[in-house]
Amino acid sequence: MGISHLHDVLIIGSGAAGLNLALRLPDHLKIAILSKTDLSESNTYYAQGGISAVLDRKDSIESHIADTLNAGAGLCDKDVVRMVVERGPANIQWLLSQGMEFTRRQEPKQGYHLTREGGHSHRRVIHAADATGQMMQMTLEDHVREKENIDLFENRNAIDLITGHKHGFKDNRCLGAYVYNGETDHVDTHRSRCVVLATGGASKVYLYTSNPDVATGDGIAMGWRAGCRVANMEFIQFHPTCLYHPHAKSFLVTEALRGEGGKLLLPDGTRFMPNFDERAELAPRDIVARAIDHEMKRLGTDCLFLDISHKPSEFIQKRFPTIYARCLDFGIDITKQPIPIVPAAHYTCGGIMTDTNARTDIPSLYAVGEIAYTGLHGANRMASNSLLECLVFGETASEDIVERLKSISTPPEIPNWDETRVADSDEDVVVSHNWDELRRFMWDYVGIVRSNKRLERARRRVNMLRQEIKEYYSTFKVHNDHLELRNLVDVANLIIRSAMRRRESRGLHYNIDHPEIDDHGQLSPTIMIPDNYSPK
Repeated sequence: MGISHLHDVLIIGSGAAGLNLALRLPDHLKIAILSKTDLSESNTYYAQGGISAVLDRKDSIESHIADTLNAGAGLCDKDVVRMVVERGPANIQWLLSQGMEFTRRQEPKQGYHLTREGGHSHRRVIHAADATGQMMQMTLEDHVREKENIDLFENRNAIDLITGHKHGFKDNRCLGAYVYNGETDHVDTHRSRCVVLATGGASKVYLYTSNPDVATGDGIAMGWRAGCRVANMEFIQFHPTCLYHPHAKSFLVTEALRGEGGKLLLPDGTRFMPNFDERAELAPRDIVARAIDHEMKRLGTDCLFLDISHKPSEFIQKRFPTIYARCLDFGIDITKQPIPIVPAAHYTCGGIMTDTNARTDIPSLYAVGEIAYTGLHGANRMASNSLLECLVFGETASEDIVERLKSISTPPEIPNWDETRVADSDEDVVVSHNWDELRRFMWDYVGIVRSNKRLERARRRVNMLRQEIKEYYSTFKVHNDHLELRNLVDVANLIIRSAMRRRESRGLHYNIDHPEIDDHGQLSPTIMIPDNYSPK
């Protein structure tokens, strides 16, 4: 039998978005943080590049805004972009106040080293060598573990949100969540006055991804099922450079390596990016990923190469210690030879629609970080704007939560999860097969380059899978693999339907049947409205 918990704020997800929000809330609030596995296992931990913010006198707020709008290919919300960029420097100072350590300049001795990545016109990416996300995650986690008002629940997988309408209440605010407890194999009830979804993106819906196994779109799927609108799910960012090696699962090669002079090469050693864009290796990720995909298909090769061996060995080892060590584990010395690379699904630019305070369509429910569609990224995310978004919206959400909690009462009693009408699964092979089938057809039909025919094939297959998974869910006890598959198939359906509605090519969405940009009829987000959507 499951256990019932009560908190003021329930945060589902333990990456940068959820942890920094928790730390900004006052100590008198009772807070719960749920993590699907260990607290540190999140996309944040694996982020190598850094955080973009205007920190140099030669740079400007207006330049950062212009670069972000340009990368977003006409679909960014200009007011949101300005708000985020303007709050950037103060949020870096907040991180520093938490004890975050960034890489300093060697000459002169003062200040922090700033690097440049694709889409940026200035060096404005502050970093901790090539392990910024890891350092950020560890810094925030250390503080969270010290807070007496924060309860940590690891090995917990949220199943569904609890809303008023589901339980016959007139008020449809979010009341908490049902959560699978991996330690007891039962479902607990977590009631809360406010709920924050901070579960990250959904790139595990694709066969090849830079993301860890936990990135299965859980929050997006839960929000959609609860009645939240979802926007721009067709814009999935494929990172151009992931290490190509049979044993190098999900290892990203940061864009900062190209920012420091790394060159993309064909198997014969020829550069090719100048043929695709005047910015060459520093073009936005959508352009670089499509160029690599094009050349791989043209040549029929399994990978291309990224070379920084022309730089001094000491510089490479000091600037990119994580990449140097990881590649060496696989017999690749990046100071002497190029790195074999392939594109892989990396970032979900769309998600649950929120306002500038991270509020969703459901009262008392917030969404922060990669899970959310805020208007910042548009049709493509500029490098290192993601951790910045986590910080800024963690800040605005915390401020709004504190104010709104003044008028939000304790949620009513909720029935516990009913486990009496289901049996233990005797067909786990169904989950395994459906998982593989889903991720493979999403890669083949809804990947870097799409077509009307491919999307239609994907639509037919995802509809069949959704029905199979629904039947399985209603028959057997829940467990992690099935919960993740249920969420992934819902997210896949949203991606496919959104891609079919955008009949043009823009940013991260490229359809060979509609290769041109349509600035007349397609200059707005692709908004998906659930059947149970209830306007406030």
